[in-house]
Amino acid sequence: MSKIANKQMICEVLMEAAKTDKNIVALCSDSRGSGSFTPFANEYPQQFVETGIAEQNLVSIAAGLAKCGKKAYAVSPACFLSARSYEQCKIDVAYSNTNVKLIGISGGVSYGALGMSHHSAQDIAAMSAIPNMRVYIPSDHLQTKELTKALLQDEKPAYIRVGRNAVDPVYEEGNVPFELDKATVLCEGEDIAIIACGEMVKPAKDAAALLEKEGIHATVLDMYCVKPMDETAVVKAASNAKAVLTVEEHSPFGGLGSMVAQVVSRECPKKVWNMSLPDAPVITGTSQEVFGYYGLTAEGIANKAKEMLAE
Repeated sequence: MSKIANKQMICEVLMEAAKTDKNIVALCSDSRGSGSFTPFANEYPQQFVETGIAEQNLVSIAAGLAKCGKKAYAVSPACFLSARSYEQCKIDVAYSNTNVKLIGISGGVSYGALGMSHHSAQDIAAMSAIPNMRVYIPSDHLQTKELTKALLQDEKPAYIRVGRNAVDPVYEEGNVPFELDKATVLCEGEDIAIIACGEMVKPAKDAAALLEKEGIHATVLDMYCVKPMDETAVVKAASNAKAVLTVEEHSPFGGLGSMVAQVVSRECPKKVWNMSLPDAPVITGTSQEVFGYYGLTAEGIANKAKEMLAE
């Protein structure tokens, strides 16, 4: 199966839609190349805005265009979009309820060796804390395609975080179960529930396959819709399992794990463990090297699941 970066798929969907919808506008903060939006800029120069390295202006201009009836897609590195322009995301987009889709590219530890200044390990917590802001972290390019098409149909604010590089697909072409704001159940089992988002979904799915070989049956949820979270799916998965394991490319605070723990503790108390990045600057390396070091791999997830069930 082909590997395509999620950010590239967003551009392809928007380019197709822009053929007939001239209200679609893409904006970049000197990030058209890294965001895979150069083709959009070349094909639709009248529907493209380059702000330069000015993320705060990027978000405010996008909000202004949205107030004029445009469908604005603001593309910028997730680390800057969720931190440097946080006030503009909060006030100009969410509080003002503007039709702006914030595309955080190179999310998590995608920038690798550039270190903590370029990592976005706090964006789930930060963006989810803003009232009226939805947060989505798709797992592969096929799901990203469905998500982008769905978001074209509404006029509400949203933050979409995608990685930098192409990732192994979770789904198969022509077989992508998708419903907006509903988690996707990848497999079902009665021993442990594994809930993951973004690039952690593939290793979570692979971990379930490893566990199955040892007679351990796992439910795996692709919780691409971090906010609004599909609480019904969480409760069902947790209720049918002995323990719950969450996996995310994020700080241990305020992200997917924290949200799942709140739901489980309130609705169906079970043991919950969160696998995440540490509360510290991460090691230097590629995404896969970082994931391997911190156990965010199929083997690491499977081992943690077995530890939880053995306690």
